[in-house]
Amino acid sequence: MHRFYCVKEGNDIRLRREDERHALRVLRLKAGDGIEAVLDSERWSAKIVSVSDGVQIELAERLKSTEPTVEITLFQGLPKAEKMEWIIQKCTELGVARFCPVVMERSIPVVDKKSAARKLERWRLIAEEAVKQCGGARIPEVAEPAALESQLERFKSLDCLLVPWEAAEAGASLSVADALNRAGRDGRLSVGILIGPEGGIAGSEMEWLRCNAGAQAVTLGPRILRTETAAVTATVLALSACGGLR
Repeated sequence: MHRFYCVKEGNDIRLRREDERHALRVLRLKAGDGIEAVLDSERWSAKIVSVSDGVQIELAERLKSTEPTVEITLFQGLPKAEKMEWIIQKCTELGVARFCPVVMERSIPVVDKKSAARKLERWRLIAEEAVKQCGGARIPEVAEPAALESQLERFKSLDCLLVPWEAAEAGASLSVADALNRAGRDGRLSVGILIGPEGGIAGSEMEWLRCNAGAQAVTLGPRILRTETAAVTATVLALSACGGLR
């Protein structure tokens, strides 16, 4: 069944304007056809009731949520080339709620205003396409690239901030599951995961994160993972520890 994101306009529920052309001209849907509608991050079975002035729909039955109970914000140290696109696509499929690209000491890409705006637009499109493909109901937020220190308020709003860091001394880091156990699993946890860029996280950055944001160093195992592999692995481990993959 075709899936569309919808908006409420007064008493009417309609497909978003950007989806109408695809529904009518490409798929050639018409009044009476059934669709899956996503409204306010909830999935519904629905049918089209009018195509005379946009595509108006009628909701029928609420469908089971596919969103994890844990809300993950991925703070990704800005990587090279198209790696950020891959990270956003795969982690959206897993259920990450928010992406915050972070410019860190060892980030290699130079971010200028013009290229940053183009990249941000593309990243958001990739997130939207990925959530449609995987049957999700919540399009993740993708923030503008920003310096590490500017994320402090976001860090403080989380229940916990986990930082995979290969340079941690023996015994100074926990598994992701143990760190989340300490944070507690009752209710809806908001978890931040910060992944360093290709060059890793500098010791001074980790110290700042510990002292100012209450970050907990965690281990992803005995091997050194690439930044994109670490992002997916940490997300999977956090979701699994909180029952988000059942």
